Amino acid sequence: MQNPFRKMAGLAAAIVLPLALAGCGINAIPTKQEAAKAAWGDVQNNYQRRADLIPNLVATVKGYAAQEKSVLVDVTEARASATQVKVDASTISNPAEFQRYQQAQDKLSGVLGRLMMIQERYPDLKSNQNFLALQSQLEGTENRIAVSRRDYNAAVQDYNTTLRVLPTSIWAATMYSSEKPMALFSATASAQSAPTVSFDATAPGAAPGSPPPAAPASK
Repeated sequence: MQNPFRKMAGLAAAIVLPLALAGCGINAIPTKQEAAKAAWGDVQNNYQRRADLIPNLVATVKGYAAQEKSVLVDVTEARASATQVKVDASTISNPAEFQRYQQAQDKLSGVLGRLMMIQERYPDLKSNQNFLALQSQLEGTENRIAVSRRDYNAAVQDYNTTLRVLPTSIWAATMYSSEKPMALFSATASAQSAPTVSFDATAPGAAPGSPPPAAPASK
């Protein structure tokens, strides 16, 4: 017959051991890792939201400012480059791929700034209802991107710190030895100053501020 005291001791160990391990932070690494991955998902969703707005925005601007062809082409090409960079959850622990993704998105941000400044040259575009609606959506999306990047950086900093400090660094070196620190978004040099726009190339016979004759109707 099994010793009842031994049985009770085994039961107590089965209850206490998991609690003791949890208290030592064994679950902290996967928990914070999942939080960082969720924050990364929000970043991706917001960048995709911006990419989805751009074709309609370019089409609207083109109707009023077709002569600004170089800017329209730059935006279209930058969007294509940004959407061609394939990312997933593993990207955030791959510094080279993460940097490639950030650079593509930052380049798109820069040319979008140039596109939005065109409105100052074309009053009819500036007052077009379709353009105003797209502009409002883009501004809201840019705010979402800024917030999601900030939240992502906070989650990653928390996760990366967990890998380095005691007692969780013990688990990082043993049970989670394959897990790597995650990359952070960083501000670029271009983000510190407003984009500059040159309107040297004006269509023949077009007066400053005048849209092409066949401008689309507001929606």
